Amino acid sequence: MVSDTSLEALTFDNVWSRFPDDFFTRVKPTRWGGTRLLDISPRGAARLGLEPDDIDHGRLTALMGGERLLDGMDPLAQKYTGHQFGTYNPALGDGRGLLLGEAMTPQGPVDLHLKGAGQTPYSRFGDGRAVLRSSIREYLAGEAMAGLKIPTTLALAVAVNGEKVMRERVEPGATLLRLAESHVRFGHFEWLYQQQRVEDLERLARHVIDRHRPDLAQESAPLEALFQDVVTRTAELIARWQAYGFVHAVMNTDNMSILGLTLDYGPYAFMDRFESNLTPNHTDTAGRYAFDQQPGVALWNLTVLGQSLTPLIEVERLREMLDSYEPTLQAAYAILMRGRLGLETEQQSDGELIDDWLSLLESSRADFHRSFRALSDRDVVGGLSLAEEIASPELESWLERYRRRLNHESRGDTERLAAMRRVNPLYILRTHLAQQVIEAAEQGDARPLQTFRELLSSPFLQRPGMEIWSEAPSSDAPPVCLSCSS
Repeated sequence: MVSDTSLEALTFDNVWSRFPDDFFTRVKPTRWGGTRLLDISPRGAARLGLEPDDIDHGRLTALMGGERLLDGMDPLAQKYTGHQFGTYNPALGDGRGLLLGEAMTPQGPVDLHLKGAGQTPYSRFGDGRAVLRSSIREYLAGEAMAGLKIPTTLALAVAVNGEKVMRERVEPGATLLRLAESHVRFGHFEWLYQQQRVEDLERLARHVIDRHRPDLAQESAPLEALFQDVVTRTAELIARWQAYGFVHAVMNTDNMSILGLTLDYGPYAFMDRFESNLTPNHTDTAGRYAFDQQPGVALWNLTVLGQSLTPLIEVERLREMLDSYEPTLQAAYAILMRGRLGLETEQQSDGELIDDWLSLLESSRADFHRSFRALSDRDVVGGLSLAEEIASPELESWLERYRRRLNHESRGDTERLAAMRRVNPLYILRTHLAQQVIEAAEQGDARPLQTFRELLSSPFLQRPGMEIWSEAPSSDAPPVCLSCSS
């Protein structure tokens, strides 16, 4: 393959540009001087059907710096609305990102979306820019979530530029080339519902079916099937967030994907010490989007989406489908947590055993992920020690119950522990490690970023000499406190 044609070989079918004019505004990306690539994601390249080594860095840099589009791209900013912290906001849309084009790949359609592309009509009072800090955090988040098998947007690459951007401090400007099967949000449907545009509402729903869920077109009631699909996928997504200690922190309806993807990474955090009410967003003073509130918030958001679909679907049917959310989430969560504890069968007492394990972690202020990994590392030379991770007199009592529960399993210890290590990660996108990567990148060193990205893409595999990347923050570290610009 010739490297300077790999990106150019992408073909585009920009369906969104064929929607009514007020669905979007065409905007050219702002040109940023001094753009420099920091990293290209092999996973992101594969999503486009490309090999990372075959991507011309100069061509990609020109794209991410707003200097030159790929043939067939038609950049635009999407219009939508949404509920932000429970309050409807009609003035939303892509305020610092542009949908450059919709690529057709062997794996299906992929949006190429440039974040930090400059101001749009929906920027409100924003400058349309992105900073290096937030761009690296989103870049790594996509890698980490995909590595944990949590549905997510990805990024092909992250780049720094010569701009200086004012947030809490003056920071380097950056761009992120985000990839997603679709950027359709709950907020797109809210916008059309609020404007009483029933024909366009149905058009959008049928677009999602035709473009992304064609199997649903064969159902007797395709629009109902679509909503049921959204409910199910959202429930399964939240189950994975809860099982892996992820806090999104800004679960506004405009940040909810109609395809059940994790979308729009801002002040997110993965657990360090287990805190059931962890709220990493310092502006969320009421804790609306705390870790333990996420299942309920997702249902609230789905209810808002359901209301937006009432012109198309009977209210009683919408209620019936919403009623399936909680049992779907609970079932998915139970399977994930049993897997993390090495339980292949299902017993009636498993829920209590899982809850008590989490209570033990919280009361002992133990690290969430290292405790799971230590439980998996009993036969690993150089593995983590459970007694060192959980300093509590209650540990032995729980372990005794756990051992009795294992008597109901048919797998031997070796097989069970190996299976546990395949679902209990060693490398987690911890906030303090991400900050170290950011600080190095701000000083011109992208090597830590590349190393951490590689580890996060395969988080279960122990790598010799990489112990620093599995460390928890120090016991006296301040609590995670991030802003929406993070």
